[in-house]
Amino acid sequence: MWHFVLLIACAVVIYLSCEWFVNAVEWLGRRLNVGKMAVGTILAAFGTALPESVVTLVAVTTGGTAEARDIGVGAAMGGPLALATVAYAVTGAALLLRRRRLAGAETAAVLAGAAVGGAHAGAGTAAGHGGAGASDGHQEILTGPGELARLVKDQRWFLAVFVAKVALGLVAFAFKPVLGLAFFAVYAVYFWREMSAGSAAPHAADHAAGDTAPGAQDAGADDEDELEPLKLQPRRQVPATWAVAAQTLATLAVIFVSSQLFVHQLDAIGPMIGLPAAVTALLLSPIATELPEIMNAIIWVRQGKTKLALANISGAMMIQATVPSGLGLLFTSWKFDHALAWSGLVTMAAIAYLLATMRAHRLTPARLTVAGAFYLVFAGGLVLILS
Repeated sequence: MWHFVLLIACAVVIYLSCEWFVNAVEWLGRRLNVGKMAVGTILAAFGTALPESVVTLVAVTTGGTAEARDIGVGAAMGGPLALATVAYAVTGAALLLRRRRLAGAETAAVLAGAAVGGAHAGAGTAAGHGGAGASDGHQEILTGPGELARLVKDQRWFLAVFVAKVALGLVAFAFKPVLGLAFFAVYAVYFWREMSAGSAAPHAADHAAGDTAPGAQDAGADDEDELEPLKLQPRRQVPATWAVAAQTLATLAVIFVSSQLFVHQLDAIGPMIGLPAAVTALLLSPIATELPEIMNAIIWVRQGKTKLALANISGAMMIQATVPSGLGLLFTSWKFDHALAWSGLVTMAAIAYLLATMRAHRLTPARLTVAGAFYLVFAGGLVLILS
């Protein structure tokens, strides 16, 4: 019973900590004068993925047995799978719920306007029809050409790196561990590219590409640039640098501890409900370890900052594809069994689906939720493999 209570308590603590973390990291991005998208792809993603990378490092370097070290390899494969499927699906579902609430609020405003007078009712009805169209979650395109181009580039980077890491897991040769350094180099290049991209770059790309696609999201664009007061200093219009740093580091520490407790409770609950340990490790633990990234995305969607939510997931995917993989290659044999190979195949299929959707300029909340179906496919295949 206590495991279930602690599981729920940890989830609540992670969510509340992420509220403070995203608030702090946005101010950190402004302090460092980085691009708006880099706040999600680098600062937020690096912060929440760093504790997981530390866990992987500990597992592959201090594990007393090959099985213990293989935990790090499983985490390096499970993290990207959870982000490419569950994280995107949850973000899409959160967007659908938010747009439905907005549509309901607009309808209520129309009805209130109709009660005032005929003239107001006519104007309100016109506004209501326009609002309902804008809030139709399954039709609305999420980003303009500039941000979409960056997301496509991120997914291409990820897919190229991920295909390489899966291929290396299927073969064996003497100098394979040295290739782990190449994964660190790839992330260094990605980090430099994202941090050096100025905040004007996305807007310049939008102008160069012309008008946004029909149905592209414009509502909430102003919200993307608005920063709430720092929670540690709510009365100051511009918080002190020390306060931004303190809030960022403190929330990261709480997220790290809470996430580890969450995973431990999940590992204890799995056998209690009849799940084999392998299923818990490969199916449920990856979702638990990526919970901070998922929470960040939900919070930014709730605030109307869809671009940051999507950027946070794509940035976290790049970290998960490079840093843990590099550690695994350096300190383990990096040899995949059938379950790990299956997870790699499903992850690549999910990214291929997302890339096709983005390149066709059809990235909508409903299509994002479809990514979750790939995790169900993975679960079904995993049961067959382990049975």
